Amino acid sequence: MGPDKRTVRAGGSGILATAVTVVCTVTVLAAPGTAFAAPAPPPSPTASASASASTGTSATLTPDKDLEAVREKLDALYHDAAVATDAYNAAEEAARKQSAEIVDLAQKIVKGQQKLDALKERAGRAAAAQYRTGGLPDTAQLMLSDDPSEFLDGAGRVLQGERATKALIRELTQTQQDLTQYAADAADQWNRLEAGRKAKAAAKKKIQQRIAAAEQLQSKLEKKQKERLAELEREAAYKQQTAWLGTGILDEIHSKASAAGKKAVAFATAQLGKPYVWGAEGPDSYDCSGLTSQAWASAGKPIPRTSEEQWKQLKHVDVKDMRPGDLIIYFDDASHVAMYIGDGAIIQAPRPGRTVSVGGAGSMPILGVVRPDA
Repeated sequence: MGPDKRTVRAGGSGILATAVTVVCTVTVLAAPGTAFAAPAPPPSPTASASASASTGTSATLTPDKDLEAVREKLDALYHDAAVATDAYNAAEEAARKQSAEIVDLAQKIVKGQQKLDALKERAGRAAAAQYRTGGLPDTAQLMLSDDPSEFLDGAGRVLQGERATKALIRELTQTQQDLTQYAADAADQWNRLEAGRKAKAAAKKKIQQRIAAAEQLQSKLEKKQKERLAELEREAAYKQQTAWLGTGILDEIHSKASAAGKKAVAFATAQLGKPYVWGAEGPDSYDCSGLTSQAWASAGKPIPRTSEEQWKQLKHVDVKDMRPGDLIIYFDDASHVAMYIGDGAIIQAPRPGRTVSVGGAGSMPILGVVRPDA
């Protein structure tokens, strides 16, 4: 499907020019070093139009070209938000584990302290018994005995007592060392928890900045321009999906869903129409990895929370071998994930402002495919 040659209605060019200006001003929000698969936005014609106006010459704006720049900038902003969302989710998941570890360590410290107190009490009783016998050790008392049988019996008791004393000392020492290690581990987990809190706060701020910039950019467009922008988005996705299907890949994909895969697909399908909310994992809203992780949890197979960890930890399979329920990871930084449902289609939670929906599996750059129930 080729680009629509319609022009924006009269009065719309001023608003469009403002929107293109916003494209330039929000570029500072796209942090250097963040990967993005789409090409960089083309230079805005706003500056040349202004220059032409000042020199008295005329310049013609190309609405589709300008809207394409807006579309690409929106893609970049939402991609950055997706990357930050993955970082936020990772920090949230780490915080859960660290908090659980701190609780476990606290319980170990309490039990260890109770054990140490009991051992000290035993040592105290032994010391008191020795005091009652005049302060002489058992071996000295034994040497003062004149009765041979008593001497032999006492020798056995002394040996047992020495072994018990050594064991008590070893246990006291080990318990004290354990308590010291538990305390150090707890302090380390607290430090990690604090670092994670800061990382989560930074990710949250970045997400909010990118979404606010995207919303500001879209707010500058008229209704007709928003409609045309939506068309351009669909055309871009359609073009990529068509190219992917054109490779003949569907002729090679014949695998059927596993029993667990069918359950995961059924769960994802039941979420259609629910809004995308970053950091959400149901039941009323989802982000991309929140949807896939909950779908597989419902199938009895817990998987990592983030798309990056799903890519790292789950088994990789070739695209031609994928089956319904498998997860397709997108972009070079594994910042997006969707569930394959067969016939070249996916279910995904796309981005802020969208809902859980069906799309083309090849409509975004595919990094690879992973299988949760391999």
